[in-house]
Amino acid sequence: MHIPIALGKAITKVSQTFNLGSGSTWPGEIALSLDANFLNNLSKKNPHLKIVLVAGTNGKTTTTKLTQEVLERQNYRVFRNEAGANLINGIASSFVYRADIFGKISYDVALFEIDENSLPRILEHITPFAIILLNLFRDQLDRYGEVNTIAEKWQEALKKLPKETLLVTNGDDPMLRFIGEKSNLHVSYFGIDEKLMDKKNAPHDVDFLYCPKCKTKLEFIKRSYSHMGIYKCPKCGFRHAKTSTFNSLPNPMFGLYNKYNINAASLLLQNGFGVNLKTIELGITNFDPAFGRQERIIYKGKNIFLLLSKNPASFNQSIQAIIEQDKNPNVLLLLNDRIPDGRDVSWIWDVEFEELKNAYYVTISGDRAYDMGVRIKYCDIPDSKFQIHDILTEAIIVAASRLETDQTLYILATYSAMLDVRKILKGRKIL
Repeated sequence: MHIPIALGKAITKVSQTFNLGSGSTWPGEIALSLDANFLNNLSKKNPHLKIVLVAGTNGKTTTTKLTQEVLERQNYRVFRNEAGANLINGIASSFVYRADIFGKISYDVALFEIDENSLPRILEHITPFAIILLNLFRDQLDRYGEVNTIAEKWQEALKKLPKETLLVTNGDDPMLRFIGEKSNLHVSYFGIDEKLMDKKNAPHDVDFLYCPKCKTKLEFIKRSYSHMGIYKCPKCGFRHAKTSTFNSLPNPMFGLYNKYNINAASLLLQNGFGVNLKTIELGITNFDPAFGRQERIIYKGKNIFLLLSKNPASFNQSIQAIIEQDKNPNVLLLLNDRIPDGRDVSWIWDVEFEELKNAYYVTISGDRAYDMGVRIKYCDIPDSKFQIHDILTEAIIVAASRLETDQTLYILATYSAMLDVRKILKGRKIL
């Protein structure tokens, strides 16, 4: 085992020394090529290490970071894949970096956010202490396919885990409720209070309408957003789970979707580690969002919020969140189609950009700026209120220059665009 670790550590050092990258994937790639059972062998060598996997389309980084900060307040030694490398080589790299040459890891908890398509493969190599399933939405259809396919793979993968594994899953999501019901694991459900829900009709970004048990169309009593809410099947009786909603806990970040992330982390902390609500509340109150996730950046004296918005559900939630803060927001929309984003951008037609009709101004840029421009043309936003810029730096400067003293620029960006913005504004893409 010491050869894959030693070589992986050397690659990390070379990558960082010569500014070739953060070393978040290649060390693990090399270690796995030298030892296909590297992850399994390393976890067996460290039976004290509690491994927690966090999977879902949206919210993984926020949930893992919040969990880490609360656990560290309890004096747990915790590490996570903080650079966001969430494929199997990224997980292996995290182990390489933290292990000594003999494979010993002096941490108590390993928190890993996991790419939703990679979860089944990673579970072939790791037996976790706990798993959080946050949500499932359409994301990169050209790479992942439909959400039903992912859900079926998750369900099969979970069957192989020992019964004592803790599964924390979203009871407001019908697919994840069904996965929890069918698993033989120690299951607990999180959700949000029904009072925070109001939608009954299916929005444009809805990804799941039918009962996962009998395929009859579900009846929604209330919705939070997309396909999540209070539901029941009129035919077979499948229904919404009783969920932990943590009504007393604050939400220092704006947006309903972050309440789900907070509640998922809180349920794991409570059931998996015995952390009391007072400690959890203290951690939430002092929480500093992860890079690109409602990250506040001061640029030339101007206030900017950067919101990762990478699919219909997250884009719609970002729009709703900023409108809650500012009825006439100044917005910069960035659409890329690189590998981390997915090549197919047709999903933008399921985003409710019409909600921005009262925006102070909408600036557009990114690799697919003109696709976004066409989409905005079909909204009620007048031509005098939006502009396309081919050059990202120019778009940021112009958008920021429009700000009045008390205004904020809200940047809604796909993943690679978010990294480009951070490089321009902070001099680095990650962390």
